[in-house]
Amino acid sequence: MAATPPPPAAPPAAPPKPTWDPRKTDSPFPWLRPTIRIRLTLLYGGMFLIAGILLLSIIYLLAAQALHEGSGQSFQVTGNNLNITSSTCPALNTAPDSEHLNSVLKQCEAVQRQHALDDLLSRSLLALLGLAVIAFAFGYAMAGRVLSPLGRITRTARAVAGSDLSRRIELDGPDDELKELADTFDDMLERLQRAFTAQQRFVGNASHELRTPLAINRTLLEVHLSDPGAPVELQQLGKTLLATNERSEQLVEGLLLLARSDNQIVERKPVDLAEVAAQAIDQVHGEAEERGVEIRGRRGPAVVQGNGVLLERIALNLVQNAVRYNVPEGGWVEVTTEVQHGRAVLVVSNTGPVVPAYEIDNLFEPFRRLRTERTGSDKGVGLGLSIARSVARAHGGHIAASPREGGGLVMRVSLPI
Repeated sequence: MAATPPPPAAPPAAPPKPTWDPRKTDSPFPWLRPTIRIRLTLLYGGMFLIAGILLLSIIYLLAAQALHEGSGQSFQVTGNNLNITSSTCPALNTAPDSEHLNSVLKQCEAVQRQHALDDLLSRSLLALLGLAVIAFAFGYAMAGRVLSPLGRITRTARAVAGSDLSRRIELDGPDDELKELADTFDDMLERLQRAFTAQQRFVGNASHELRTPLAINRTLLEVHLSDPGAPVELQQLGKTLLATNERSEQLVEGLLLLARSDNQIVERKPVDLAEVAAQAIDQVHGEAEERGVEIRGRRGPAVVQGNGVLLERIALNLVQNAVRYNVPEGGWVEVTTEVQHGRAVLVVSNTGPVVPAYEIDNLFEPFRRLRTERTGSDKGVGLGLSIARSVARAHGGHIAASPREGGGLVMRVSLPI
């Protein structure tokens, strides 16, 4: 009888997961944590207590002074006949008898008491006004001191909005809600920086991996097309493949540029939009002549702070679209640059087909054209306006389009000076 094999050994149990975060230690008395709520409570309670003590002391001193002055002797007895004279109560000087004298004394006492109370009230109001001014000034200073970490967080957030993801708050001080917010914000910035760094690395790798095979294909096709003994059918197929390859290269370049231009521009230099527009017109001049499109317009100086290559790409894309999407005969493109209301403005308008206003927003979406969902012509790859909008946003500006009466579009780019 064969021996029964021993049962397989059970796999070792996985170690239990830690239930605590080694980076943070729990306080044995969490209610003693110096939170911002407790600090503000102590601050405002202490200020109220100090102000009350000062006000009570001032009122006590004023009351003592008023009672001392009000209870002083304001009359004196003169002569052998006990004549009573008074400077504050003249009625005592003419009192005919003792009964009338007692009545006058009561009236004088009431007048002096009312005078003392009025004096106490006026001085107390002045003291209260002075304490209120001091309390507001002290409260303003203390509020600024308590809220100063929020200002530091705000300044760091503005720096991050300018694509400076290397900035950190690194807030020091008590472990309160503001420090917790700052630490959370720093952790978020760390993750964002890693994500953007990975994106830039991916764009660089994709740029190399996508351009290399396309360049090899173009070279091979050009070599085969240069052979004079190649059949006509092969030459026609090579030209078709070469055009397709060129379109793929344009698509890759557009996608890479669109990915790079989504961020804010960190290094800025003075760039004149008039010069940028002139460069773009020179590059499109030959194509405009072939299509019979006239390029005109007055270009005044409009200097902005930005990246000249990307700004030239805006002008080039707009002028190319204006030339390609135009009327068959007698078309024109007008390119103007000027400064309006403290902003540099580039305007490109053209003749062309009538564009409904409800389709304007679709033109700025990638791979979208007028009345079509996907690209399907030889006029481009459908990324020109998307790139223009992305570059404009990266420079802190915006681009807007509006239908022109009679057909065509008016593209307006506004950038801060």
